[in-house]
Amino acid sequence: MRRIGVLSPNNDPPAQARHAAFFQRLQQLGWTEGSNVHIDARWSAGNAAEIRRHAAELVALPSDVILASGGATAGPLLRETRTVPIVFAIVPDPVGSGYVKSLSRPGGNVTGFMMFEYSLCGKWLELLKELEPRVTRAAVLRDPTITAGIGQFAVIQSVAASVGVDVTPVNLGDAAELEDDLAAFAQSGNGGLILTASALSAVHRELIITLAARHKLPAVYHDGNYAAAGGLISYGADWVDQYRRAAGYVDRILKGEKPADLPVQAPTKYQLTINLKTARALGIELPSTLLARVDEVIE
Repeated sequence: MRRIGVLSPNNDPPAQARHAAFFQRLQQLGWTEGSNVHIDARWSAGNAAEIRRHAAELVALPSDVILASGGATAGPLLRETRTVPIVFAIVPDPVGSGYVKSLSRPGGNVTGFMMFEYSLCGKWLELLKELEPRVTRAAVLRDPTITAGIGQFAVIQSVAASVGVDVTPVNLGDAAELEDDLAAFAQSGNGGLILTASALSAVHRELIITLAARHKLPAVYHDGNYAAAGGLISYGADWVDQYRRAAGYVDRILKGEKPADLPVQAPTKYQLTINLKTARALGIELPSTLLARVDEVIE
C-alpha cells in the first residue's frame, strides 16, 4: 500500500474537477484507492497558516509522494521536506520561486507542471484592448506577497505602453479593501480589469466577477472557470489536462523514478473563452477577429 498526499489551497468546484481528473488518471495507471494506494487530501480556503499545518501533516504521515496544487502549497511543502518527492501543478514560476534549479534538470525532490510562461501575461492586456478599444486604464489584481504576483504584473506593465493602457496594481487580500479599491478605480472612465493567477484569485473569484459587473469593467481572467462563472473573457492553460499529466509523474515516481530527473513541463493546451451574456450586459460588440479565435463560447 503506497501513500499519496494531496495539498490544495481550496476545494471549490474547479479544484474538485482538477483533482477528479488526477484521481481518474491514477486509476487508469493501475493505482486504486484502498487496494494499492491510500490518498490523504488536505485543503484550505487560501489560509496560509492552515496550508503550512497541512504540509507538515502530509510530510509526517509519511507520504510516498505529494501532489502540490499551485505555488501556495509548493513553498510550504519544500520548507517541510527536501526528501519526500513532490509533484506540483499550476505553479507560475518554479525557477524564480526557488523550487527547482532549472526546468530541464530540477535537481531536488520536486518537479511538475508550470502554470504558464510569463510572456502569456502580456496577452491578457492585449486581449483587453482588442476587446474594448476605449480602455485606457487597467487595474491589475495581484497577490504582492508571492513571486508570481510581482512577476505577472511586471510583464503586463512592460507591454502597457505599446497598447496605450496605463496599468495600476490592486492588491488581493481583504475583501472589503478590494471592494473599496475597485470602486475608487471605477470612478474614472475607460477602465478595465485584469485578474492575475494566485490562490487568492480563486478565493475571491465570485466577488471579483460581481465587482466587475457592478462597475461595468471589462475584465480578462487567467482561467476559463471565471468566464463560466460570469466573467467576460479568459485566456489560459487547460488545468484539468495538467492534473492528468501530473498523475503520470506521480506514477513514475511510485515506480522508482526521481523528481530530480523529470523535467518541469509547460502547458500544452491553451483556451480562449468568452461569455456572450456578460459581453451583452457590458454593451461590448465582440470583434470578428477575436471570435474567430475563440475555443469556447458561453451563451
